[in-house]
Amino acid sequence: MSRSERLLDLLQVLRRHRRPVSGGVLADEIGVSIRTLYRDIASLQAQGAAIEGEPGVGYILKPGFLLPPLMFPPEEIEALVLGSRWVADRGDDPLRDAARNALARIAAVLPPELRDALDASALLVGPGVKIPVDSVDPALLRKAIRTERKLSLSYSDGAGVASERLVWPFALAFFDQVRVLLGWCELRQDFRSFRTDRIVHAQALDARYPKRRQALLKQWREIQGIPHRDV
Repeated sequence: MSRSERLLDLLQVLRRHRRPVSGGVLADEIGVSIRTLYRDIASLQAQGAAIEGEPGVGYILKPGFLLPPLMFPPEEIEALVLGSRWVADRGDDPLRDAARNALARIAAVLPPELRDALDASALLVGPGVKIPVDSVDPALLRKAIRTERKLSLSYSDGAGVASERLVWPFALAFFDQVRVLLGWCELRQDFRSFRTDRIVHAQALDARYPKRRQALLKQWREIQGIPHRDV
């Protein structure tokens, strides 16, 4: 493994830990001696990485650090391209534009040979079933999720029965044929899913819901028996 790849691995390991992690644990994860680890941390700090900590206390990477133009393995480039192409093909207009812009930003900081590999990726997204058109702007739903705001919904179920709901939205699920809003429904006092193409009207309220979004998602996963994923 080259030194640049080792430094990138160290950054990735630090990103996975949200709390300070000891030097010994970091050294074991990337397979180096503790002395080499300390030198690598010093090198990253000299390059601008916001790594805080010291021996005996632990280390943490502060949020917001941007990767310098380091190397990406071919598999990671292919994953980035394929994921971006899927979003560009199956997402709504703002997400589609964001996927293309993100890929362009990544390409701008890659070395020339990796930029060529990104442009020449042969992984394609095949045509899928057309997703029903939404009556509401999906960007409104995503913003309500990010800001943990209650949503007032006018909803029509599969049988055409209309209802008014006040929900705490915490996730938006993307399937091949539909998009589904997940939330806690105050009317039903339980978790409910709402197909976005059946939402007739949506209004984001100023009121925040009383639980954190991640807590609701964790509770929903446990009820559904869905294991937690890092990605």
